[in-house]
Formats: sequence, structure tokens, C-alpha cells
Amino acid sequence: MPTLSPEALSQLADKIKQWALELGFQQCGITDCDLTAEQEHYKEWLNRQYHGEMNYLTNHMDKRFNAAELVPGAQRIICVRMDYLPPDTQALNNLEDPDQAYVSRYTLGRDYHKLIRKRLTQLGKRIDEEVGCSVYRAFVDSAPVLERPLAEKAGIGWRGKHTLVLNRHAGSLFFLGELFIDLPLPLDQPITENHCGKCTACMDVCPTAAFPAPHLLDAKRCISYLTIEHSGSIPEELRPLMGNRIFGCDDCQLICPWNRFANFTQEQDFHPRQKLDQSELISLFNWSEEEFLKRTEGSAIRRTGYEGWLRNIAIALGNSSGGKDTITALKEKTEHPSAIVREHAEWALGNLASRQGKGLDQPLSLHPRKNKVAL
Repeated sequence: MPTLSPEALSQLADKIKQWALELGFQQCGITDCDLTAEQEHYKEWLNRQYHGEMNYLTNHMDKRFNAAELVPGAQRIICVRMDYLPPDTQALNNLEDPDQAYVSRYTLGRDYHKLIRKRLTQLGKRIDEEVGCSVYRAFVDSAPVLERPLAEKAGIGWRGKHTLVLNRHAGSLFFLGELFIDLPLPLDQPITENHCGKCTACMDVCPTAAFPAPHLLDAKRCISYLTIEHSGSIPEELRPLMGNRIFGCDDCQLICPWNRFANFTQEQDFHPRQKLDQSELISLFNWSEEEFLKRTEGSAIRRTGYEGWLRNIAIALGNSSGGKDTITALKEKTEHPSAIVREHAEWALGNLASRQGKGLDQPLSLHPRKNKVAL
């Protein structure tokens, strides 16, 4: 690999950012591999057991805080973001209708991992063709990579009180990706000012009170964790709070004032598939396993598995208006081979009966404060 002058490296960095835009990314920043400043906060988070069942987050600690240990020879990390907000979705309407399914915005389309990783690899090849480099490796929400601190250091944004990266011109509805490279490119300035001010809307709106403090998430109470990462029975005290959210939760983003500036995605792959942005719970609950696998092909929803899918929807049906078809479908699932599905179907029936017995024919509001930023 040839040695490049500081001037040549600066020119190359400008080209890389332009190439990133041409590949469909909305922003690109460059940072170093040192994240030792994150160690104390991260380890304290683990010590509090806020990571739940995600034990993989406790592995390879040396690589998390020094990326050069993960990719030997790496000198810089090119960080990118890509908008994913699909146009013309009815997120808030779905949250207000207990019989509709709410699926997190990021997963309405195709799984983003492959698309972004492919684009980052193309960026690496472009750099290699330009100057030659012996190391370039792409990561997208994979391996022991601390994406959010890296994005912050690269100038992509700052971390909000909901722990997500915020950008003044794009809110938080974007994916992150990283390209490790062995070139000493000039560094971008990190975002050092937090622009959240005194606002705590994201924390206040969380249905399950998953934020014990600003910038601190207890994953064990987070609906996204419970519906995606958690593998077993969901704590009973949290089930009524989950409303109709069957895969992920966007409440802390929907309420955030900065998402006034969120941009619609230009990627067709991120547009809703299988009408998941406008589906009734009972319709999704009646999918067979074969249908589930067919309809979620290429989707991040596959991560929860069919059993988790039925578990999540059973809870939502228990929080629904509880029509005749709902009761029938839940009763059928009390005979399901999976103990997890049977348990949650039985709970749903009991919860519906309990609410009706108390005269609560209509479910409680699923969204305590409507977002006024028209997402």
C-alpha cells in the first residue's frame, strides 16, 4: 500500500464522502478506533443487568473498546447513516387502534443488514481501486462494534436520552454502518454538544418505563427487546403495557421533536412489504408457520421466530377490543404445541375477560401522548 501525504489523505476523505452519498448513504464521517472512554459507562450498564438475555454483549470487551483488536491493521472507521423512514405509513393511527398490529418502522421493509453491508463493501472496493488498501471490512449491527459511540465520534450525531443517535437534520430514523480501513484518514470532529436540553419526552412516553435515567436503557423493560430478543415468557406485569406492539416499538422516536426533520427513505427495499403497516392483529395471528416463513422472507422479523411471533400477537390480542374472532383464535392457540404460545393465549383470554368483567369494553389508550411531529 503506498504512503499517502496528508494532502492526498484529505482529498481521499472528501472523495469517500462523495462516494458514500452516491451509494445511497445520507452522511459519512470518519473516526479512530479508540473507544476506551466508553468502558466505564458500558460496564456499569452490564453490572446492572440491563442487557437482559443478550449475553453476547459481555463478550470480546477488548475488541469493543479498541476496534483495531477486532480488525488487525485498522486505523480508521468510516461511519455512515441511511434513512429508513417509509412514506405514507399510519404509525400513530395503528397505535390508536387496538385491533391493528404495530410493527416498528425499521422492519416494515427488507432486512437492512445485507443492503448496507453490500454498499459499504462497494465503498471499500472503490477506495481500494483508488489508492490500494490491504484492509477494509464492513459491519452493520454485527460483531462487537459499538455503533452509536462511533457515530457520535464521527460527527454523525449525538446520543439522545433514549440512547439512540440524533441528528439535527434527520432526527433518529436511520440505520448505522461501519467500514474499518487501514488508512490514516483525517478525523471528523465529534458531536460534543447534546441538543436535547431539558426535554424528557422520550423517557416520559415509554409505555413500560424502560429508562431509569437519561441515556440509560433497561432492556428488560424495553418492548423492542421483549418482542425481538427475549426468548421466553414475557413478564405478566408488562403485557398490558405493550398494547398492540408486536415487533419492536418506536414510541421514544415518534415523540421526539427532532424527528420533525426525519427524511423519507429513497430505498424501495425499506418500503412496507406484506402490508405490515396496515394489518389487523387477527389476520397475522392466523398465519401458519409456513405462511410466516414465506411472508417474512428477507425480513428482520424472522429474528423472533414463529413462536415469538404468536406470543407477541397473543399479548396484543389480549389488549385488543376482543371480538368473537379474536376469542375463537385465542382458544385455538391454547391447544398449540408450544407451551409459550399456550401460556400467552391463555393470559390474553383471561385479560380480556377481566377487563370486560370490570366494564372496560374498550382498551386503555395505547399511546399516552400523541406525537405532534406528524411521523
